[in-house]
Amino acid sequence: MKKIRVALMVLVAAVLAAGTIFERYRGAEWVADHFYTSWWFIALMAVVAIGALVAIVQGRMWQRPAALMVHAAVPVILLGGALTTWTGLHGSMTLTPGIPSATIDTGNGHSATLPFDMELESFEVLTYPGTHTPMDFVSHVVAEGQRHTISMNNILRHRGYRFYQEDYDEEGRSTLSVSHDPLGIAVTYCGYALLLVGFLWLMLSRNGRYRRLLKGTAVAALLLASTAASAQPRTLPRHTADRMGRMYVLYKGRVCPLQTYAKDFTTKLTGKATYRGLSAEQVLAGYLFYFNDWASEPLIKIKGDDARQRLHVSTNRASYNDFAANQEHLGGMTDKNLRAANEKFSLVQSLLSGKGLKLFPLADSAGTLGWYAQNDALPLATADEAYLFVRKHQSYCQELVVKGDYEELERIFEKTLAFQEKQAGEVLPTKLRADAERLYNALTTDRWLAMLSITLGLLFFALSLFLAGRGRDLPRWIRWTALAWVALLTAFLVLTFILRWIAGGHVPMAGGFDSMNLMAIAIGLIGLGLVRKHSMALPVAMLTMGFCLLVAMMSGSNPPVTNLMPVLNSPLLCLHVAVIMMSYALFFFLMMIGIAGLIIGKKNPDFQYSIFNLAKRLLYPAVFLLALGIAIGAVWANISWGNYWSWDPKEVWALITLIVYALPLHPSLAINRSARSFHLYCTLAFLSVIVTYFGVNFFLGGVHAYM
Repeated sequence: MKKIRVALMVLVAAVLAAGTIFERYRGAEWVADHFYTSWWFIALMAVVAIGALVAIVQGRMWQRPAALMVHAAVPVILLGGALTTWTGLHGSMTLTPGIPSATIDTGNGHSATLPFDMELESFEVLTYPGTHTPMDFVSHVVAEGQRHTISMNNILRHRGYRFYQEDYDEEGRSTLSVSHDPLGIAVTYCGYALLLVGFLWLMLSRNGRYRRLLKGTAVAALLLASTAASAQPRTLPRHTADRMGRMYVLYKGRVCPLQTYAKDFTTKLTGKATYRGLSAEQVLAGYLFYFNDWASEPLIKIKGDDARQRLHVSTNRASYNDFAANQEHLGGMTDKNLRAANEKFSLVQSLLSGKGLKLFPLADSAGTLGWYAQNDALPLATADEAYLFVRKHQSYCQELVVKGDYEELERIFEKTLAFQEKQAGEVLPTKLRADAERLYNALTTDRWLAMLSITLGLLFFALSLFLAGRGRDLPRWIRWTALAWVALLTAFLVLTFILRWIAGGHVPMAGGFDSMNLMAIAIGLIGLGLVRKHSMALPVAMLTMGFCLLVAMMSGSNPPVTNLMPVLNSPLLCLHVAVIMMSYALFFFLMMIGIAGLIIGKKNPDFQYSIFNLAKRLLYPAVFLLALGIAIGAVWANISWGNYWSWDPKEVWALITLIVYALPLHPSLAINRSARSFHLYCTLAFLSVIVTYFGVNFFLGGVHAYM
């Protein structure tokens, strides 16, 4: 029966994986019809529930309450899903202002009727101050004479029905998601609670297997361009360029220091936030005030032979003049490398056109504040003095640059900043937020930090394995060097995390860079926490943190702070991402420990046994955190969209990963019969994490694909 249950878990994981692949090519509706709501899939889930009940009876788990709760959670969660499918009501309704409605569109041409009318009084899009970037979508409705407000992550509960903000149109109509599922949600949440409480009980039980593992012995062994000088293009002195960067600009829907725009501008063009020792502000100033020098500078990074051939360059760098002289060769933009290169050229053109820098906040006749570039059509209500200031700004600055009067130029920059503060007022970021963003931008590290951490990690890891295989230890000064590096790198990442938090006004956990940065922090903290008893954690942490930073910087070092999407404005985002990233960090540790165990083999039995115990100790909290993260995500989805499980590819692969890592928790399985088989399994199991994080983002898509 145990073999049958294991085979059943493997089958479920395989079916779920197949479903995500079919969704990639056939679409979500086809997979929903042929997989997740089909008779054979429902039958498979029923067999899984029965298997869990059989395991409870065979194992007499009523004598072990913790194990009973974990296994009982499976049929309870599946029952909750079945009740949601069979008894729940899910649909949407579009409300027009002033017209009552009780009709719900349930899909496939079917509809249902509410036992009461809903009427939309008004709908509004709340924007971030001084911008047109949506901060929230709000519907003001009336139900049975009572006024209510519905917005993202702020649902309306009325007579057992729940209403969620879903969409809107330009005519003022609002579309609400409607859910009525009292049985399914209640049962499913009970299942989540059983699973998490039971698993936590397993870990904390005084006589449990996990507590016995914690009493095991500790491991004693430690595992551990110069560029040819050439004439630089002219630009502003660093101090003057820094003064320019302190002005504000509307960029990517938010008001931020001009330094942020300059850093992103330089990074997009060159691949780095600096160029030949010049700051990002100096690069931007060079294009603004010394264009003839910079137009011939080969700093625009390009990829692909086709792009180089069409631009008639032999290296991976091209200048603005190369693009301008070969416009006739840039047609038929089918090559992605060529399109990417042309976008960089367009970025410079936008800057030169006088429409790229929206530096000037002005109010129209209705009092609505907007941000304008020098050559934009300004509001008719603009005062003559402000109008002349905007129109003559660039030309006067250019005149001062030609004269070399940088002191007066800095005074103009200060005057522009005062103009922004007067016109925009409270719309501008606070001094704390602006200073935090400028400091964050200044801490740009490019990729050298990641590569250095990877290099040191590889050296320490290889040397540690070499000496551990011979029963020897590393010198103390090397161990302290590794400890200092991990501690300093973790502290640096925590600092940048806090600065992004302050600058953005929300916890930075919503994108690929943020999640990998958080994972690196988690790995550093885990490594520092394990170092006293398991010094092997240091080289593993060094290597792993380096890989995380390298992946985070694939799309550019330290990306600019951005406004948070309305649907992500929830405290559950922080919990969900933090818990998931911590579990992934532990799984990475398990993989690295597995590699070390496979390399050492039987050369050092004591070392082999020690890291075997360490791996088993880490497995329990890793699986618990992943289960907790999935449960938090389900609750968040239920609050935001009215559906706690949507079979999105990221959700499905997270469940697959949970199944994969839950298997070795059963001590009687063959995986646990030898240290070598356990290490091999944990090494290969990390492939499921890679697919969950990267495979879904790059290939499978879905609402969770954010890289």
